[in-house]
Amino acid sequence: MNQGDKILVTGGAGFIGSHIVDKLVEIGYDVTIIDNLSSTKTKPDYLNPKANLIVGDIADYNLLMKIIPNVEVIFHLAASVGIAQSNYEMDSFTDNNCTGTAILLKAIVNSGKKPKLIVSTSNTTYGEGLYYCNKCQVNFHPKIRTNEEIEKYGFEPICDRCKSPSKSVPTDENTSLDCNSIYALNKKYQEESCLITGKLYGFPVVALKYFNVFGPRQSLNNPYTGVNAIFISRIKNNNPLIIYEDGLQTRDFISVHDVVEANILAMNNENASGKVFNIGSGKAITINELALKLYEIMGKEPKIGVNRLYRKGDIRHCIADNRKAKEFLNWEPKISFEEGLREIVKWSENEKAEDNFEKANRELKEKGLI
Repeated sequence: MNQGDKILVTGGAGFIGSHIVDKLVEIGYDVTIIDNLSSTKTKPDYLNPKANLIVGDIADYNLLMKIIPNVEVIFHLAASVGIAQSNYEMDSFTDNNCTGTAILLKAIVNSGKKPKLIVSTSNTTYGEGLYYCNKCQVNFHPKIRTNEEIEKYGFEPICDRCKSPSKSVPTDENTSLDCNSIYALNKKYQEESCLITGKLYGFPVVALKYFNVFGPRQSLNNPYTGVNAIFISRIKNNNPLIIYEDGLQTRDFISVHDVVEANILAMNNENASGKVFNIGSGKAITINELALKLYEIMGKEPKIGVNRLYRKGDIRHCIADNRKAKEFLNWEPKISFEEGLREIVKWSENEKAEDNFEKANRELKEKGLI
């Protein structure tokens, strides 16, 4: 890639996309954004003024055909986000995430160009992560937990052979994709359809599988995604944190700045084409740990309710094995969990935070998902 090359970022006005846009502009690329502004409602103040924003939809084939013939790289981040919400708004999520991606791919194929496509996918496509059974001495990949299993064995997944307690181990890219939500299924479609189409038509595709991304610009008003932001919004509004299950479930938190670096490295690495990479820290943090650390950083007394309820489709543990990204992309995370938390908390101090958690919780109960 050369300075001045034209690059398209779908969803470039959103949380992760806007950070990628900033880095591309800083390096010297000519950046165009397509975003329907569904996540921000209006043009966000943080949007880089040196990028060309087109308010539009990736489902607009004619619009894409005007842009794609002129670009060298496409970063595809446009998507509806919200795991729990996707399980009762299946139509809109599938239309935005799957149909939109299909139209993007059709436009690439018909453009006469073969741009490099970097698609943002998700660790949710794995469902649960990998586990190890000490008794059987094997790794296994459990399916979605059921209420009956939880009532009998507790929240931790058990060995599917001997029914013994098991422990979480890092999940690599060879793990099967056993989706637990419509959102995860959408991301699986995006990942696989992009890779298949690239192979069929001979244009390079890289799939970056993000774990739990957090950082500045993450919505403080969306109660369905980004537990860090949800908790910050609750604390800012002096409402107690509500933790599902027992709070010992873990997540792999990765700074948005490390995610941006992975995207840039993938763009510039010819050997990355046709591959999928886990982009996660490789470190397990419990939800209880997250809650207490946020209260500490924000200087408030903890108010935490652990409800021991199971949200259908929630995973227990999924931690990245990121060795492949280190090997092929020469990428590794640089921002520590606490450093990243302190950054998002500082950013949030001057941001409006609408606490919509109770409304979302009611909706999930009404749908029978809790």
